[in-house]
Parts: sequence; C-alpha cells; structure tokens
Amino acid sequence: MADETSKKQIVVLTGAGISTSAGIPDFRGPDGVWTKHPDQMQVYDIDAFLTDKEAREYSWRWQKESPVWNAKPGKAHYALVDLEKAGMLSLIATQNFDALHEKAGNSPSKIVNLHGTIGTSHCMKCHAKYNTADIMAKLSEEPDPHCHRNLPYKGNMPCNGLLKTDVVYFGEALPEGAMERSIRAAQQADELWVIGSTLEVFPAASIVPAAAQAGVPITIMNMGRTQYDSLATRLIHDDIATALPELVQQTIADNN
Repeated sequence: MADETSKKQIVVLTGAGISTSAGIPDFRGPDGVWTKHPDQMQVYDIDAFLTDKEAREYSWRWQKESPVWNAKPGKAHYALVDLEKAGMLSLIATQNFDALHEKAGNSPSKIVNLHGTIGTSHCMKCHAKYNTADIMAKLSEEPDPHCHRNLPYKGNMPCNGLLKTDVVYFGEALPEGAMERSIRAAQQADELWVIGSTLEVFPAASIVPAAAQAGVPITIMNMGRTQYDSLATRLIHDDIATALPELVQQTIADNN
C-alpha cells in the first residue's frame, strides 16, 4: 500500500448503478425488480420474516436464487480496489448489500455497508455470526435455517434461534454507527465521489449535503440526474463501467 498521509483521501458513496454496470438488476429503477414485482418486496419485510415460517423460507429461497447472491464484481468495483492500492481510498459507504466491494478485494475495514450485506448472516437470538455461503449450501436440507450453536450456559443445548442475512430489512434500523462514520469520513475527505446513486434514499443521501457543508469537492457519476447535482463540482453522466476506471486512473496519475 502507498503512504496514505501524503495522498489525496477520497470517500466514495456507491449505489445501485455501480452494480447494474456489472449486470445486476436494480430494485427501484424503471425496470427494477420491485417496480415490476412489488409483491417481492415482502422478501425483506422483518415482521413477516419473524412471524411467518413460509415467508422466511421464501425470503431465503429468493435471496439464494437472486442475481444479488450470484453476482460477480464488475470493472467499476475493481477500479475502487486500484484506488485503495494507491493509498487514496479513505472509505466506501455503499447502499448496496451485494457484498461486491468485498468480493472485488477492497478491505472490509474500508467498507461501510449502510443497508447491511448479504455476505454474512447472524442468529437473531444469540447473535452468533455466520457466512451466508454456508447457510445457502445447506438450504435444500434446512429451508428455514436455525442456529445450531451449543449454549454452554444451557447445558450445551442448541440455541435454535432464527438465522437472518445481515441485509437491513424494511422495519429494521441501519447498522449502528454506519451513518455517523460515513458522514465523519466524508466531511474530512479531500473529495467525495458519488457513484451510481439516485440520492433518493435517506439517510444515506444526506452524506452529500454534509460533505458540501464542510467544503469538500463532490463528483456525482450517475446516468440520471439527482437532487444534489447543484452541490457537485463535477458531474459525469457516462457509463460507470468505463467512466469510473478512467476517473480512478486519472486521479492516481494526477497524484503521483
């Protein structure tokens, strides 16, 4: 890794657009999964998940079969790995829960998953942590996954709590400290880049005016317009799969 103290430090906020550039359908766009199939939103309804075994089984099955789980990182994701290797990435705050920044090779310590992640899961009772891949591998045998951890204080009886991915479901709070850490990093950065976010979903979108208030230059790279375009010092409306790698390479070259 390069010496980060002398390098420009960039915070990146990523939304669905960085993943659609890798071939993952978005949820809320004109052709989005939930736009076309609003009934599928119940997949991420926490009340249904907690109270209805069928809803839980459907949620797990849908997630395993969804493009999100089976997705591979694209050129734009790998570009942000290059930015980190150059010592210029302060933080990625992502609205996506597809775990593609981790899959691409960015350090987990540099990533804040604002809406959680499908890559890991947990027991809702004893809070044991699981790799989602291990649960998915056994889903045909156990379609409603429960925690098999033995609890020493209960005579080594299995916990049997419900397992759930770390995706933030509708009705759940964002991960503790995620927004605070993201806003603090954005306000202290040399630049904030917004990549593929419509900036319509709050509180994530509020990172942009917070950075602007601190005088941080902002780049917004998105195919469509956003409500915060007027705060941007640079607007890029090109294909993210091409435009982000170009921006990263140019930024690294300018800083050397």
